[in-house]
Amino acid sequence: MLFTGKKKLLLGITVFFIAVFSLFSREVEILVEDLDLGLPLEGALIRSWDGKEYPCDKEGRVVLTVPDDRPVLIQGAYPGYENGRLLVNLDRDRFTLSLKLSGIMESRELVIETSRPGISETQTGRSVAVSEREIARTGEIGVIEDVMTTIKLLPGVGYSGMFNAMPSIRGGSPGDLMAVLDGFYIENPYHWGGGFSIFDPRMLQSAQLSHGVFSARYGHTISGILEISSKKPSPTETELEVAVSTSATNFNLSVPLFGKGGVMVMGRTTYYDPAIWAAKQLAKSIDELEVVNYIRKAPYIRNVALNANYRFTGDLEVQTAGFFGADGVGVFFENKTKTNRMTTRTDMTFDWENRLGFFSAGLTWNLRNTMVLRALAGAGFQQQFIEGGIDNDITVKYSDSFPDSLKGGKETYSLAEQDTLINGVSTMANYQGRLDFDWDLGRGFVFALGAQELYSRWTADQSMSTWTNVIDPALSPPHYVNKYIETVIDVNSRQYSSSAYTLLEYSREDKKFGAELGLRLDHLYFAGKDFDVQTKPAWNPRLNLDFGILQNRGPIDSFSLTLGTGLFSSRYDGLDALEKGMGIGDFDLKPNRSLTSILGARIDFSRGISFNIEGYYKYIFDRAYTSTGVASGASTVERKLLFDGIGHVGGFDFQLQKMASRYWDGWISYSFNYARYRDPHAAPEGIDLNEDSGRGNNWYYPDFHRFHTLNLVLNYKPVKTINIYTRFGLASGAPLNKAGEKRSIPVQRLNKDGSPTTEWIEIWTRDSRYSDTNRTTWSIPLDIKLSIFGFNRSGKAQYEVYVAVEGALSLLGAGRGNTSFNSYTGEDDSGSMSATYEIPIPILSFGFRWSY
Repeated sequence: MLFTGKKKLLLGITVFFIAVFSLFSREVEILVEDLDLGLPLEGALIRSWDGKEYPCDKEGRVVLTVPDDRPVLIQGAYPGYENGRLLVNLDRDRFTLSLKLSGIMESRELVIETSRPGISETQTGRSVAVSEREIARTGEIGVIEDVMTTIKLLPGVGYSGMFNAMPSIRGGSPGDLMAVLDGFYIENPYHWGGGFSIFDPRMLQSAQLSHGVFSARYGHTISGILEISSKKPSPTETELEVAVSTSATNFNLSVPLFGKGGVMVMGRTTYYDPAIWAAKQLAKSIDELEVVNYIRKAPYIRNVALNANYRFTGDLEVQTAGFFGADGVGVFFENKTKTNRMTTRTDMTFDWENRLGFFSAGLTWNLRNTMVLRALAGAGFQQQFIEGGIDNDITVKYSDSFPDSLKGGKETYSLAEQDTLINGVSTMANYQGRLDFDWDLGRGFVFALGAQELYSRWTADQSMSTWTNVIDPALSPPHYVNKYIETVIDVNSRQYSSSAYTLLEYSREDKKFGAELGLRLDHLYFAGKDFDVQTKPAWNPRLNLDFGILQNRGPIDSFSLTLGTGLFSSRYDGLDALEKGMGIGDFDLKPNRSLTSILGARIDFSRGISFNIEGYYKYIFDRAYTSTGVASGASTVERKLLFDGIGHVGGFDFQLQKMASRYWDGWISYSFNYARYRDPHAAPEGIDLNEDSGRGNNWYYPDFHRFHTLNLVLNYKPVKTINIYTRFGLASGAPLNKAGEKRSIPVQRLNKDGSPTTEWIEIWTRDSRYSDTNRTTWSIPLDIKLSIFGFNRSGKAQYEVYVAVEGALSLLGAGRGNTSFNSYTGEDDSGSMSATYEIPIPILSFGFRWSY
């Protein structure tokens, strides 16, 4: 390849910087060993002075590059051991870091040969994990920093856009993803209605997405479990971290407890309040900012979390964790518009507030050197408040095509006092406890069993009144009417979800073969107003077989295959609103079920490169869905809850990853997914009022389905204090209803009491029918983040500054869908947002972090 003058100059500058910076660094060797036995800990993870992580070889050794002009602090971690720290001085080039058993599992065989529950790790056919460093690089970006930004880059996770923290996992419903924070199940871990999750990257230590045939220890999902581990306090040092980003301020403080534990408090709050106040002051002199006066309550997110542990003896440790979060917004909007055919005045108010939290306590107790007992109990809540209204005053001119016989001698019609009002509060309280027992039987066998109880109570008192245009089946012939409807929701329900499991694990010492055979039992009892129902016990057997094919052959460090199959069950999302009149009897209630099978392969190459590929098939059955319509000859709308939905989901995904290195690291992930669902009795034999009309009882692609999702994640470090993060994505379109031609329909007005009037109004509509072939356009996200790191001479104080842009290619065309139009005049809406389902402009963000 020939180099132009500019390319030669760029190459020369790069070589110069690499050469210069190599002059101010040196290599040191670190040996990580067991404090008591003096044995090397193969696979121990060393976190270097610059935040990079390096695994130790089979002799427990690793070579690091460190500055030669100052001492630096490094950290070491190994499953089942306390984290250790080591000061690398300038006086020598070889150091030893000794780690002490944490008391979680004192048996060396159990710690080394078996994966400890709760440890985040990537296991072929079961799960994929991301470390604190990877979360910081990919999740600390955007208007609101969110760990889901990282999770959405993993294989098997479908593209969901920028402001949507609820992706589809391997063709499953987005709402089916179950989250676990420090062992506590959280059913709705979201802020702003699902726009962001409650998981702040600066509060987390690691995250693990289990979306294969995962252990029988976990359940309540047919798609996947997201296990989040919050940061743990240091038992020996006080640590402080302060961060400021585009929209929020973070604060973390860790205090040790006599060398046997510690307490960590973490918090985050947005600061839109002063920004909105300042903008309102400027609006007094700048007319263009007048719109800011519509905001009554600035959008906010406020979180605080607690994590503490204390080790009484080498065999007994207690842990506590807590979280409280709140989000909300309040607006008041006034608008007056006038066109050739319509004059409108609109007043709108909207107030929303969401609160959630939990507190849990647990213990880990080594009954013997081969037995471990873990217990956890906790309570949580979620409460949502909503209040709003829309007051419309509309005058519309009839179109020329509207029948003169229905105009009543007028050229216009008016809609006044057609207000929409909504207010209400819903509260969910839950209590949960679990008990887990692990027993190392020797010779590679581990036996485990456990039980869990989840109790939740949901109350709701909500009301909504509005005017709507619907077909009235009681009229002859049935036609559209403009009628007033009022809906009242008064719910008081309780649910008892009971689970138990047992499993047997086996692993050969040479890692050539491993197996896990488990059985899980799930049962649900539901109690509503004046009725109660339950499910039959759901038996969920699971089997995984692991084969170590090659080890240390040329450039291949290891090559393994995994086979897995199992049954899974989950609760229907809308079960809280189950009513007696729906006709659901005992054992008619069913959990969603899936039979999942998976084949996976993993190759670990030298120099920290790995390739993991998995193919899967899921047969979904007993899936719940609703059917709404008017039966032939009937005059009332009927809503049914059915449990015979089925689905076929298959696909494959892979990840090619380069582990942390001096200059670059990252991964490429690709997911192909084929998902076809069927609701056998969705379409009634009369008038179909389902939202997805046109699908009927036929097979269809669910609205969250995408065939292809590709992500390229790259971290480039031209110098040790600078990291350039780039994420490039490519995602195929989601299903899009096929829009027909717009047409004018006559609608008869009704009085508020439902009695008919002689006045007719004109409404424009168009058919929107499901189509197997119609989809939104492809999405091409591109995010770039520049981070600059610094530290003092001792290495104890560190800082990071970053600037980033999300959706850098948005100006070239955001994802496109159907255009919208005015339902009163039929005129197409104008503006860049009329047919987009993504933000059409790049989003800039920044951040600063200081820690000691």
